[in-house]
Amino acid sequence: MSGIQGKTREEKNFESRPLRVGLGEVKVVDFNPSAENYKEITGIDLKEDSKATEYLGESKDSNTTLRLDVWVENVKSGEKDKNTYFLENKPKENKDGTKKQYINNTGSCSWADDPNNLPDWFKVREYRQAYQGEEEFYNFLKTWLSKLDYKDADTVLQLDWKKLMKNNLKDLKDQIGGEYAGTFVSMYTVRTVEKEDGVKEYQSIYNKALLPTFALKNFRLVDYSKEEVQNALKAKKPKDLKVHERFVLNCVGDYGIKDFFVFKDLKEYNSSENLVSTNKVLDPSDSSY
Repeated sequence: MSGIQGKTREEKNFESRPLRVGLGEVKVVDFNPSAENYKEITGIDLKEDSKATEYLGESKDSNTTLRLDVWVENVKSGEKDKNTYFLENKPKENKDGTKKQYINNTGSCSWADDPNNLPDWFKVREYRQAYQGEEEFYNFLKTWLSKLDYKDADTVLQLDWKKLMKNNLKDLKDQIGGEYAGTFVSMYTVRTVEKEDGVKEYQSIYNKALLPTFALKNFRLVDYSKEEVQNALKAKKPKDLKVHERFVLNCVGDYGIKDFFVFKDLKEYNSSENLVSTNKVLDPSDSSY
């Protein structure tokens, strides 16, 4: 007897997928996709008035801005998400204007009140004043293009700023799947927003720190969510910190992650673990906290 029967396979809806938290290995699949490519990635047909693919804008100071959506694919699940960076055509300096940030031709940044006072290791390469958002984006680039030998004197990681701020991303797109590109680890978070109709939760990816793939194993050996472990890292000298330890301190620092996250392998989000979502009242006698 033969036959064809069974349930119809359910198609995954990009907007209704379960939220996830934790550390996931990803690869880059696109930058600022067109409306057509956006549909290929998400399965969503954008409406004519959609802002999803409007990447150029203007700041309140009338400077050109660029939203850089980096679309990544999870190596294990194949699910795609975006990590967003914001660039502004405005030189970066501190609040009182006494120091400026500089960036060299391998994407490293340094601060100084005068270029003559920049560190010698920094000045051995070509450099210029950095723009708003460049440091975070170049940190991403260095982690993604991990097969480049950044210690070699001939290595260059430098994008044409004028082309970039016109949303000309050919140089970036050419590197997707290229000889220098590798996988890396992103921190998936859940952002909680209070609205008139209740608390809403959204998928997000932390963009200020990434991990090389080899560092993921360390989070299976040590629970970096423990306060005593974090305090031990804070007591170390910066030069003695390993790459995954610097990542931890970046995540938990004053300017770190504000959303819900865990130092574990990527998993489906459980809202009961998130105090902001559940509105739990902390019980000091509860050993869970």
